[in-house]
Amino acid sequence: MESIKQLYKIGYGPSSSHTMGPRKAAELFLGRNGNASHFQVTLYGSLAATGKGHLTDQAILDVLERTAPTEIIWKPDVFLPFHPNGMRFQSFNAHNSLIESETVYSIGGGDICHENEGRRHVEEIYELTHIRDIMEWCDRTGRSYWEYVDHCENSDVWDYLKVVWQTMREAVERGIEAEGVLPGGLGVRRKAVQYHVHAAGYNSNLKSRGLVYAYALAVSEENAAGGKIVTAPTCGSSGVVPAVLYHLATSKNFSEQRILRALATAALFGNVVKKNASVSGAEVGCQGEVGVACAMAAAAASQLFGGSVAQIEYSAEMALEHHLGLTCDPVCGLVQVPCIERNAYAAARALDSNLYAAFSDGRHSVSFDRIVEVMKQTGHDMPSLYKETAKGGLAAIGE
Repeated sequence: MESIKQLYKIGYGPSSSHTMGPRKAAELFLGRNGNASHFQVTLYGSLAATGKGHLTDQAILDVLERTAPTEIIWKPDVFLPFHPNGMRFQSFNAHNSLIESETVYSIGGGDICHENEGRRHVEEIYELTHIRDIMEWCDRTGRSYWEYVDHCENSDVWDYLKVVWQTMREAVERGIEAEGVLPGGLGVRRKAVQYHVHAAGYNSNLKSRGLVYAYALAVSEENAAGGKIVTAPTCGSSGVVPAVLYHLATSKNFSEQRILRALATAALFGNVVKKNASVSGAEVGCQGEVGVACAMAAAAASQLFGGSVAQIEYSAEMALEHHLGLTCDPVCGLVQVPCIERNAYAAARALDSNLYAAFSDGRHSVSFDRIVEVMKQTGHDMPSLYKETAKGGLAAIGE
């Protein structure tokens, strides 16, 4: 597995696969074609189907049009063989002759790969790629999940996680102060400030839950507005982990060091899914985005509350298991309905998963690794109609 730095990417919303990935691809293509007279970019499949709502075209134009005129062509009904999020970049000279043509795929989490190369080559720094093997390592060495991260990563990972945590905190704090209507035309009003204010009027238990909702809404709304967030594991699911950790940091006074360790554990579980399945909504549905985010947050919470290696695994397994089959069906292709609400619900579910596992000894029937396998198969069996095409499920409401 690659570094967790590739899971926690700092960037701007609203979509890691539809905004961050295409922007990165455009930057790389421009780097080789800076003398082009004009560009043409063709978007395919899911990338085309919901690209306007995700600002895909704007992300690409922001890069290429600074150099030369750029035409965007939309082909939502054409799915390239490797991945639903395909795009073809073409550059032309002043005589309209083709200089270069390149097909690129945005495979989730802001990552891209090129035609004929399969998934991009990554530097593998984790020898163990399944939770069962990592659990055995923990049992054998007496260490925890975050210590396996420390064992595999360079020492600068902790400095990077400090920046990640700072960015997450800032997104929460901006979001709970911001008001108004989110861009995109659906007329969705920001709710985080309302939930934050209302939470103060309830008793401790309801207040706690209300604050978790508010924090998740805050980050998700910042993402929907194109604000600066951290993929965890994606933009569309970026509100879950920050909500849980911000709530625990402020209400339970956990130190920054313990929060960073929890972030490392969360990333380890997310990385295992990314390696063995997918975190792309276009490939496996929202189970790979919000479901994985919930699992990451549950693992982090369990560690903070002193969960054993087995209890942490159980928390993550339960959180992902109960998101199996969740479709990616954004109304009008925007990362707003039902995405924002799902982040809030998943943050609460992550804390419930931690609590449920805490009452157990960590032993259970289905392992996290098995759930990842099932999630991958479920995603592949799911009709494309329900995977980020804005044509099925709740997305049909917007037609």
